[in-house]
Parts: sequence; C-alpha cells; structure tokens
Amino acid sequence: MDELARLKGSEPLSVIGLMSGTSMDGIDAAWVETDGHVIAAHGPSLTIPYDPAFRARLHRFVAAVPDKHHPQAGALEAALTDLHAAAVKTLSAQVGRAPDAVGFHGQTVWHRPHLRQTWQIGDGQRLARALKLPVVFDFRSADVASGGQGAPLLPLFHAQIVAERPKPIVVANIGGVANITWLGEARPQAGAARFPFAILGFDTGPGNALLDDWMLKHTGQVMDRDARTASAGRVDAARLHKLLAAPFFAAPPPKSLDRLAFDVAVLEGLSVADGAATLVEFTAASIAKAIAQCPTPPRHVLVTGGGRHNPLMMARLKALTGLPIDPIEAVGCDGDVIEAQAFGYFAVRSLRGLPLTYPEITGAPRPLTGGRLALA
Repeated sequence: MDELARLKGSEPLSVIGLMSGTSMDGIDAAWVETDGHVIAAHGPSLTIPYDPAFRARLHRFVAAVPDKHHPQAGALEAALTDLHAAAVKTLSAQVGRAPDAVGFHGQTVWHRPHLRQTWQIGDGQRLARALKLPVVFDFRSADVASGGQGAPLLPLFHAQIVAERPKPIVVANIGGVANITWLGEARPQAGAARFPFAILGFDTGPGNALLDDWMLKHTGQVMDRDARTASAGRVDAARLHKLLAAPFFAAPPPKSLDRLAFDVAVLEGLSVADGAATLVEFTAASIAKAIAQCPTPPRHVLVTGGGRHNPLMMARLKALTGLPIDPIEAVGCDGDVIEAQAFGYFAVRSLRGLPLTYPEITGAPRPLTGGRLALA
C-alpha cells in the first residue's frame, strides 16, 4: 500500500513510456521523470524494430478489421506484450535500474469513436507480471466512452514541450495517421475546466501509413526512404482531388481517424513513383488544410514523427503553408520518441487523477483522466 500511495502522491516518478504507432514498424521506449505536471528530466530511449514476419502478421490482423473475439487476437496480444516487456528490460538495463512504473499504449487495431469504440491490443496485466512493475494502459477508452474522439492524445504533451516557445505555434505529428496541435496564448485564471493555454488538437488525415503500404505492396520496401521514389514521380491531380474530397476534411474539429479510413484503390494504375508522389501530396495537403482551420495562423510549425524524415514531405508542407517548417529537433527534442515519452507522462497523470483529454482536443464533455492500472 505504501508503494501505491507513492505512485499516487506528488513527487516525480521515473517512468518508461511505450509506443507502437499506426505505422506498425516497431516499439519506441523512453525514460521520463515527471510529477504529472512538468517533465523533470528526459532519460535515454530506444527503438526496437519489429522483425518482418511479426510486422506482416500485425498488418494482416489490423487489415482484417477483426472483432475482439477473433481467434488470433489472444496470441497476437501476448506476443506484442512480450516484445514490449523486452524493450522495457533493455532500456532499464541501459539506465541501470527499473522505473517506478510503465506507460503502455499498445497497438491500435481500430478506432471508431462514432460508435464509442476504440481497441488497442496489449495486455497490461501480463506486462506488469513480466516486469514486476505497475503498468498503466488503456488510455483512450474513458474519453471515447464519454463521447469524445479519444484521439489525438499527444496535444497535451506537445503543449509541455513548446510551452516556452512564442505563440501561436503548431506541432504536426506525422506518424501512421497525422495530427496537429495548435497552441495559443495563456489563459489567465483558466480554471480546472479549461486548459491553461488556448489549444486545439485533431487528426488531419493520413500520415505515413498509406505511403508505407503502397511501397510495401509495389516494391517490398517498408518505406520510401529519403523520398527517392516519390521524388521521381508526378502528382496525379485528378486522383488527389478525389482523395481530398472526403467529407472528413471539411468537417470541423474535434475529429479523429482510423488508420484504414481512406481507400487508395483510386491510385491503382499509376506507376509506383506517381502513386508515391500523390500520397506525399495527399498527406502534406491535408495537414495544410488542417492548419488553415486553426483559430489563428501559427508563427512556426514543428514536425515530429517519421514524416519529418521525408524531405519531399517537408518541402511540400513549407510550399503549401508558406510558414516556417522545422523538425522538432529545432527546439531540442527527439522526434522519434516523443510519443513514447508522452505515454510515460500520461501514466503519471493517470495515476494522479489528472486530465489526459480536454474538450478542445477530443470533444469530451469535460476534462477527463483515463488509463487503467495493472499491478504485478
């Protein structure tokens, strides 16, 4: 009981956050020290790629859009959980000690907030037993059950890492699905029901997932490294127009997406290079449209997630927005592990009953905490 009281107390905790994103390329693990309000310190981090066979297995499962009683669900969840346990043990060995707790996002299979459903596989109790550590997991369900979008969750953490930067500012996260955080000026005496800064966060459209899937299908490569393929292609304007005509893009925020929300069958018949170029433009154009929906134009756009490594994506974002565009490293952050760091931060907020979501981000009816605690 003393240990549980300490976890729920006010002192900073050392936590490992874990993330396996919608790109399904591997596990990010990051050490953070936080009291749930501010980040006291960032520790080391690591990324462990999935081996090709496991990644293909995960892709097949997600693409099948199974229900929770699917016969493969249990075995896949156990295997995924055990890989996350190995990542925690490896990072703990690097640090030289175990953390106080673990924040475990799991792997999103589907996300259907309009049905008040979201599903991330990952067995928090199994992970707690394997590590002999407290594990906080299932971060999205409480928000979705309340009528919120349950995504994106990152804006709350983005607000932490750009708190001292001039406002307004946008952080664009280009993972499998893309999302943005717009942060404006401080709100004096905001009160518990409002975030202390003017804030808006929402999914913008596809990130890297469609491009990765296109490359895997047509070339066997898991990504378009350095945009070599897309840079050799030409955007098909007519097909791009069809993709951007989806009702999602005209809808006001809050809004979120499932990884499989867009059907890229419209691209079939294009060359590999032209299809890749069109998908890069699709992502960049949808982010630009989202930034245009923000209350005021940002002074600066900082890009995190794997998309910031795509030089064509970054160039097109700059051209389409006319704004300064930089990778998040410009402000001293590591854009490859921000999501993992965030789930360490959210684990402590969950333990201490602090909000993970706000109405301005997910559309939840009030600030809500979330997550479930599994003890060893």
